[in-house]
Amino acid sequence: MQNLQDAQRDMQEGYAYGSPGIVASGLIWLLSSLVVQYYAPQQAVWTLIIGGMFIYPLGTLFEKLLGYRGGHSKGNPLGNLAMEGTIWMIMCIPLAYGLAQMKVEWFFQGMLMIIGGRYLTFATIYGTRLYWVLGALLGLAAYGLFSFKLGAFASALSGAVIEIGFGSVMYVLVRKKIGK
Repeated sequence: MQNLQDAQRDMQEGYAYGSPGIVASGLIWLLSSLVVQYYAPQQAVWTLIIGGMFIYPLGTLFEKLLGYRGGHSKGNPLGNLAMEGTIWMIMCIPLAYGLAQMKVEWFFQGMLMIIGGRYLTFATIYGTRLYWVLGALLGLAAYGLFSFKLGAFASALSGAVIEIGFGSVMYVLVRKKIGK
């Protein structure tokens, strides 16, 4: 990699700007919202935590099915930034889980905030400010859900709707830009 733009282009082309990963995350949120609705909120917490471990492999599968590499070139320093952001997010999950011990909906609202914050680094990783919009949407959703005292189902469903919608729109934009 000669410069930041080369590293970003490699990430963009390898991961379709991260759009399949956003949709994969949204699908896990959707599954969690269904577990809230049809089983129990505590089980939905674990659905989101355990399901979160499958976001990267599921996103990679989607990328490959769509004709992308599903990876970045060896030595791309932005791959390190992505991993560091992932570790930071994992370190924050116990905070959200602690919130669930007080009110289960706070777990989902906390996770919206944590994940929204993580997406902010994706603006640098992929070279697009659209991730600032996604991070802000998730953060504002968390704040609104908390302020209006909405429950676990609304909170988990909000994560699903925002991520699936945003990831889908981003993919349409990516197809036009990359030309796949």
